[in-house]
Amino acid sequence: MFIIFIAHVPWNWWTLWIPARFGFSDATEIFVFCSGMASALAFGKTFDVYGWGIGAARVVQRMWQVYWAFIGQFLIIAVVLVMVHESGFLNDCCGLTQDYVNSLNLWHLYNKTEIALPGLMTMTWVPNYFDILPMYVVILALMPAIMLIARYSVPGAFAFSFGLWLASQFGLLDLPAEPWSERKWFFNPFAWQMLFFTGFAFMRGWIPAPPVSRNLILAALAIILITVPFAYFRVHSENHLDVVWAREVREAIRPLWVKTEFGILRYVHFLALAYVAWVAAGEHGKYLLGHGALWGGFVRVVQKVGQQSLAVFMASLVIAQTVAILRDMAWARGEWTAQIYTNFGGFLALIAVAYVVAWFKGQPWRKPPAVSGSSSAKAQGSSPQTSGSASAEDTAPKSKDPALV
Repeated sequence: MFIIFIAHVPWNWWTLWIPARFGFSDATEIFVFCSGMASALAFGKTFDVYGWGIGAARVVQRMWQVYWAFIGQFLIIAVVLVMVHESGFLNDCCGLTQDYVNSLNLWHLYNKTEIALPGLMTMTWVPNYFDILPMYVVILALMPAIMLIARYSVPGAFAFSFGLWLASQFGLLDLPAEPWSERKWFFNPFAWQMLFFTGFAFMRGWIPAPPVSRNLILAALAIILITVPFAYFRVHSENHLDVVWAREVREAIRPLWVKTEFGILRYVHFLALAYVAWVAAGEHGKYLLGHGALWGGFVRVVQKVGQQSLAVFMASLVIAQTVAILRDMAWARGEWTAQIYTNFGGFLALIAVAYVVAWFKGQPWRKPPAVSGSSSAKAQGSSPQTSGSASAEDTAPKSKDPALV
């Protein structure tokens, strides 16, 4: 969640140091893989206990929630940016003339409303800034099919997933991203589903946890390190080290690491990275625990953010635009101090969102109200003899508070 936020802040120098700069896989792979694991926990038991029909209905409900999350997130950003642009406030106060609406390619909503709005509602118009949630909706739609096939053959479910990925590599399952052009979805869900269902399969027990092996650790580290020259821009870029052979190899193997169709090298790189991280964390995260109160508090905060990933992700796109505009208002786009404030301010906002959402999900209004000791003693000590004759309201049967039922 934090890395995705960094990547979505416009003109953010910190993006030069996120995992995507050093390997073929990036935070998107982490998000999709962990979403697959979480979905196995959230929906798998429903399929097991209530059967395929109810399990599929539960998935449809989640698709419905994510779909409207996408629509709401899009409209909030599109409307607020246009309001700021049309007000002229940024120009009047700070001399800013940048068109933030155009930077996200959102003017189509206003200039081609009769085409853009139906495109938005049918997800046939998906600007790149908003493309993860539509991908997630389509991947969720595949879950009932995977669970149905797995009832008869788990290898068959794997074959189905791999077949979709393979078909996507040949452009057979592209989805349109704009009604007025040939642009396709930046994240092809039929390709990315293979990573999602890999995480899903681990949590379902269809794939056993790999052993902690010295040879496997060395192999994974080798994959991670060998990838760096072909992924890190300072190595292959003409404006930096200009290592020609690295650039030529990178271009030659482009279909193997391309992001839209989830090239196979992204899969291999991510699995290597995930294995190293899993070994470093230890079984059940045992190596993350017992390192003092400060570290323990940090781990709990990160867990809280991860537990509320949908809400945090939705908020992160709004917060990323907000902090970027605030930074630009100070004309500090290229200053390191401003970058630090921008990113850490955004982190604090994401953490706040996670805790607030968790509070609301806890439904505190359903819990019995807290009664102080003095109030309780007074209530127990009062009687008709000490407080006067009882009224009809005092003696009437008490009905349950509907808020507590």
